[in-house]
Amino acid sequence: MLLILITVHLLSRDSIGAPLPRPLDARATTDSCKDIDNCRTLFSVVWGCLATIFACTWVSVHPNVPPPDQSWLQLFWRRLKMMLIAMIAPEIMVGFAARQYFAARRLLKRFETKTHGFFFCMGGFISTKGYPIATEEQLEDLTLGPEFQAAIQKISEEDIKDRSKGDAFSKGIALLQGLWFILQTLARTHQRLAITQLEVATLAFAVVNILIWLLWWNKPLDVQRPIVIGPPMQPDAEAIILPVQLSRLDRFSIAVGFDPKGIYKPLSSLSVPSFWSMDGDYTKADILLFLVGILFGAIHCAAWNAIFPTPVEMWIWRISTVVVTAIPGLTLLLILMEISDQLESVLVAGFGVIMLLGFPLYIAARIILIVLPLVELRLLPASAFVDINWSTYIPHI
Repeated sequence: MLLILITVHLLSRDSIGAPLPRPLDARATTDSCKDIDNCRTLFSVVWGCLATIFACTWVSVHPNVPPPDQSWLQLFWRRLKMMLIAMIAPEIMVGFAARQYFAARRLLKRFETKTHGFFFCMGGFISTKGYPIATEEQLEDLTLGPEFQAAIQKISEEDIKDRSKGDAFSKGIALLQGLWFILQTLARTHQRLAITQLEVATLAFAVVNILIWLLWWNKPLDVQRPIVIGPPMQPDAEAIILPVQLSRLDRFSIAVGFDPKGIYKPLSSLSVPSFWSMDGDYTKADILLFLVGILFGAIHCAAWNAIFPTPVEMWIWRISTVVVTAIPGLTLLLILMEISDQLESVLVAGFGVIMLLGFPLYIAARIILIVLPLVELRLLPASAFVDINWSTYIPHI
């Protein structure tokens, strides 16, 4: 986290380029660096950013257990959709991971490890009838609850991890990829080399995905088959109709963190919703979500004094970064005031209007911050093609 803060601080300073045969603000439609040993191409800039975003996002996404009898194409499409959501709205994935993290920590009083808690939240345990055991109400049921809880406690953490397609090593490699990109950005800032807006946006994604990895560190990755627990019972074909019986509005409500209590009915489903995280108090998760949203916007704000192709694009970028930083900040303020019982009816109405107007503005600003860095690649500063001189950090004569 200290490394992240240092990077943001240095990025926010006025950039003064390294000595070049042309002015710093000079623009080039082709690579302007002539030294092949100390240059990078436009392709390498774009490829490095896209590869980092893809690798970080693909590994950071930990889907819930899917419905049974899914083809490989259905499983791929399911994970790809979550990945696209993580790229377009990473805050939603942070909130999802935070809700599952706090739920898994709360379940420690019932189970031995957080891995058990995560597996429970993600629909990893099903009854012999075929429906998920994924709510605390099921564990508290006077008839089957004690048997379900005892059966889960008998399952070892190693057996759960054995169903995971990833381990600490694979997650660590992805984590190092994100940290390596942050280090490169820090080095370019230290050597006063231009950093493209695409790299700034990639840095924001890398930081957010590092937080997602940390929250989901103990969650099994890409589990495709649940563990059957509980007393033997005959499946009730009439009770289970669809994989998840939820409307699109209910699915959206669960994804953005509204309390799903009473919305999802596990006894009439074959699996949990894609963003299911168990019912509970989401206040801590919401606070973390909006803090990350503020950090995500602040990293984009770090390119405030960067060189843009035109003044119009510069001001569009600045306004968009302010929007994506301010709206999560206002929402967080509303939550904190609600917790401290400082809200009054007039204040609530005022924030309601702000949120009503701010939500479409936020979506528009996020789209701009995705498109504008790609448009900016048409004309980059000359020093953007100069590579990092790593020998600067190695003691030598």
